[in-house]
Amino acid sequence: MKLRDRTAIVTGAGGGLGKCHAQLLASLGARVVVNDMNGESAARVADEINANGGEAIAFAASVTDEAQIANMVAQTMAKWGRIDILVNNAGILRDKSFAKMDLADFRLVVDVHLMGAVICTKAVWEIMRQQGHGRVVMTTSSSGLYGNFGQANYGAAKMALVGLMQTLALEGEKYGIRVNCLAPTAATQMTDGLLAPDALNKLSPDLVSPGLLALVGDGAPTRAIMCAGAGHFACANVTLTNGVQVGGGDDAAEQVVAQWDQISDRQGEIVPGYGFTQAERELAGAGDDAAVLFTKG
Repeated sequence: MKLRDRTAIVTGAGGGLGKCHAQLLASLGARVVVNDMNGESAARVADEINANGGEAIAFAASVTDEAQIANMVAQTMAKWGRIDILVNNAGILRDKSFAKMDLADFRLVVDVHLMGAVICTKAVWEIMRQQGHGRVVMTTSSSGLYGNFGQANYGAAKMALVGLMQTLALEGEKYGIRVNCLAPTAATQMTDGLLAPDALNKLSPDLVSPGLLALVGDGAPTRAIMCAGAGHFACANVTLTNGVQVGGGDDAAEQVVAQWDQISDRQGEIVPGYGFTQAERELAGAGDDAAVLFTKG
């Protein structure tokens, strides 16, 4: 019972991956709020958890509705007095090639995935800060990390969640809040028809959820991107190559083109600790003291 006395909210948990997340967290001792737009589905999952000896409540709400989410958080606090874990799992698909995609569908996908995660995280952020403890999981995707045909809207939203995670992890660190991403590959209603039947059979969502404990437990990392599917777990990173100092001059543009192979050479690349790492390296290459420059603003 590694999560005993912890309270978790899982969005989009009325079925599929979210349901598996909620069940796993409950089996580890967490009290779980099962959120879903479909109240009946959420109630069924909560009832199953309670019937198996866990503790769960259902809450029907759209993650894009600030008032509903605020009410969910308020009711959770009234019942259990704390919120330790938020798993931003809710999402939708509106797949089409970019040439054929309506902007309305692009906005809708970004609104649910990105703004839904922002709204839910904002609703619990101050609670976690005051507690000195919090775990937030954003659900990203290989479509965001690496691209996928027909998913420009989904990929853009999912990569945006990585950027959100990177900054919130830095801001939450001194308050004991750790923020990570999970990039799942799972056979769910959202992936139905996208993968071959044999592949879907091996990609049960309950083979993804075990990765959650590493991201939400007491020893969780922060700023990690865990890729999970079919019982396989790996980490993705946003890296920075060593690059080349070209400087100014009339031939600077030509120099960039001429040295592209060296600029893009991945040998010795790093994972920056924060965004200004890039600027610090660039200024150092120009012969400036980056620390002094940033201190002076």
